[in-house]
Amino acid sequence: MSKRNMLFAAAGLLILAFIAWQVFSGDDVPDGFARGNGRVEANEVYISAKRPGRISEVLVNEGDTVRAGQVVARLDTSELEAQLRQAEAQIREAQETERVARADVGTKAALINARRAQIDANQADYQFAQQQYTRSRELVGRGAVSEQEAQQDSARMYASRANVAGSRADLAAASAELTGSQAMVGRSSSTIAAAAAEADRIRAEIKDAVLVAPMAGRVERRLAEAGEVVGAGGRVFSMVDLRDVYMYVFLPSDVTGRLRVGSEARIVLDAAPQYPIRATVSYISPTAQFTPKTVETEDERHNLTFRVKLQIPRERLAQYQELVKSGVPAVGYVRFDDGATWPAELQPPARMPANLFGNENAGS
Repeated sequence: MSKRNMLFAAAGLLILAFIAWQVFSGDDVPDGFARGNGRVEANEVYISAKRPGRISEVLVNEGDTVRAGQVVARLDTSELEAQLRQAEAQIREAQETERVARADVGTKAALINARRAQIDANQADYQFAQQQYTRSRELVGRGAVSEQEAQQDSARMYASRANVAGSRADLAAASAELTGSQAMVGRSSSTIAAAAAEADRIRAEIKDAVLVAPMAGRVERRLAEAGEVVGAGGRVFSMVDLRDVYMYVFLPSDVTGRLRVGSEARIVLDAAPQYPIRATVSYISPTAQFTPKTVETEDERHNLTFRVKLQIPRERLAQYQELVKSGVPAVGYVRFDDGATWPAELQPPARMPANLFGNENAGS
């Protein structure tokens, strides 16, 4: 047999072997369990600008792992900082005006007290002069006092009454000035409050110009670069939430009918089949649907299935954040019979390695 014929014969044997494997392999899932193919997914969130502005700094790159609250970008705030300085200057000016007005209020209040004391003194003088004049008029009739002395007492009475009227006018003027000073204090306080509110608003905008990661995750894409202008709500990054990693599988009704939220599950990555990952059923679709074309199943696509979400616990994810990758193909297993025992090949190892895709003996 020629070499060429031998190659054709070998290729034919391989094809026959593949067909035989497809025909006779069958379903090796134990009773009480079901499986479905899918891909590991993680929630994608966007870091966006709250207000429009020009990007001044982009501090992380695609693929970087960031912690919650880490600064990832900044918008230009030079204009806002100028507005803040102006508002702070208005506050200082209003505070100085208020200080002067309050001092003036104190001066005017002291002056009013003096005016009131003066009124009391002038009123006493007037009453005495009035009594003196009354006696003088009586004594003039008896001849004990001359008409000239009575006229002098009358003049003193009218003079003291004028002094009373004058001191009351001075009190009214001082009260008006006090009211004006108090109004100035009120206007200054209102100006301070308004300028302080404006300063707080500007500080809030300056704070919003610093974009931070809302949670621990990995930067998926940079959607804007330094120098670009973004609008309100403009996206700057997309990131993967490493705290929320899951997988969807599509299972038939005879399985999902016996499945419940909280049921134990396993996720087996195609890239690391020797390390099954514990998971739980966190969601079961209440309605049936056709299996998506992108999902490979052993049944025909016309069969209706229910979407089931397998969630990886957060505490387990915290150990492998650097290794989490969205889109990795995997097989999900669920246990719908609590009495069934997980097969040995689906039992997670007692000690997971530091790198699922590296040396099996590595890690802690």
